[in-house]
Amino acid sequence: MKTKNTFYSDFDFEPVEEGSPLDYRTVFQRDRDRIIHSSSFRRLQAKTQVFLSGEYDFYRTRLTHSIEVAQIGRSICNFLREESPLLSNDFFIDSDLVEAACLTHDLGHPPFGHAGERTLNQIMKEYGGFEGNAQTLRTLTETFYSDGGKRKGMNPSRAFLDGIMKYKTLFGELKSPENHFLYDNQSKYLHYIFGGLSVPDSYPPGKKRDTLRSIECQIMDWADDTAYSLNDIIDGSNAGFITARKLAGWGADRQIDKSQSALLDNLLQQMHTENIERVFARKVGDFIRAVRLEKRVNFMSGLTSRHCFSLVIDPVVQKEAEFYKKIAVDLVFRSPQLHQLEYKWDFILKQLFGALEKNYLTPKGSGFRILSEETDRTLRQEGDPQIKARLICDQLAGMTDVFAIRTYKRLYDPDFGSIVDLI
Repeated sequence: MKTKNTFYSDFDFEPVEEGSPLDYRTVFQRDRDRIIHSSSFRRLQAKTQVFLSGEYDFYRTRLTHSIEVAQIGRSICNFLREESPLLSNDFFIDSDLVEAACLTHDLGHPPFGHAGERTLNQIMKEYGGFEGNAQTLRTLTETFYSDGGKRKGMNPSRAFLDGIMKYKTLFGELKSPENHFLYDNQSKYLHYIFGGLSVPDSYPPGKKRDTLRSIECQIMDWADDTAYSLNDIIDGSNAGFITARKLAGWGADRQIDKSQSALLDNLLQQMHTENIERVFARKVGDFIRAVRLEKRVNFMSGLTSRHCFSLVIDPVVQKEAEFYKKIAVDLVFRSPQLHQLEYKWDFILKQLFGALEKNYLTPKGSGFRILSEETDRTLRQEGDPQIKARLICDQLAGMTDVFAIRTYKRLYDPDFGSIVDLI
């Protein structure tokens, strides 16, 4: 007989809408399974993490990154269950719930990585912006399934929805934000995860309100930080962007403190004597063990145990993660090679949006059926330009790298495309 986990209550299990009766799975297992078997999740295999998807087989994609984050998230749950005096055999953080959040955390990210996210936000400024995390929330609640020519959400549980909501500030509450916001029409989901309670004035919009993260969301966030801070170094090294010579030059050109200098010296020594992938694989375990739970009190802690705890990370390890991120940003993300590609990706997405805008958003439109019959009909029946723009954005955000490039070529390259191509 399974031990009942008293960490969760009916408040946590409650779905957005009444759904089908439970089967042999728990609520959180069902949430996770729906993600794994979705087309949105499969498309992550062809979306850029750092390097263009498909360029080389051994570079990470959004899919492999999400799987790695999920493994780290589950391991953190197991570690805390064994080591934290605040948990017990019948009071623990559900690893299935954390795995679901980890697998989902990049679901709404567009083609071409963060470059694509920046471009779509720029395009969508007048229509309420674009943000990868907000788009993930939109996917789960409104566009996950196709249902008779319409889209609908997957009816997630409250705990799962809260687990993926890193940011709890609306676009309209900030001044032309670049990231870290929800769409204005998602305020109902913010209201929902807080059980109908109003956010106190002590949590104003922005970073302060974003601290209202459930413990599962905090674990997902640290698992994500662990994965990309370590694995971006591995991929950057394999691609030749991060070498011992470049690292030494990078360190010489910057003012770094004593602890950062020690990290750099250690990394340089390891690059000369060991396999860097093996070295950083070992560090994953160090980052998992660098966490502990601490009790906290806020306006949600009386409703659910999920908001009764903070995930405290060893500041030494956290500083190490930030150091590796800085190396990756300077030597990989700011490289001329990547910036050239980002310039091209920016151009492709703007051209695609321009074509769809001209065809569907202008009063008369061009009359061409550029998108699938179902999507074309939905757009032409919609009268609100704000909603139309968001539906067009959904189309672009859902594209894989290859599909976006192929669609661009079909529209603008006279020598590319066939009447029998899949669209």
